[in-house]
Amino acid sequence: MSVLGILIGLLNCVLVVAILVLVGAVIVWVAQIFEWPIPWNIQRIYLLVCLIVFIICAVSLLAGMPMVHFFGPLER
Repeated sequence: MSVLGILIGLLNCVLVVAILVLVGAVIVWVAQIFEWPIPWNIQRIYLLVCLIVFIICAVSLLAGMPMVHFFGPLER
């Protein structure tokens, strides 16, 4: 895999995590509008899950395997 391919893949991983964090921020914002407090430790756990998703995405990119496999057997 070329360096450009790895950079584009890492950019893809960063975008996925950025969208996840943005969704979490919108959920916290809507909860604050309705005065439903979300504790900080729950928000930290969500950010930890986002970090784990990024790590899985980056490792699968470097290993050359799909992060999620839907159809058929995985052939190498």
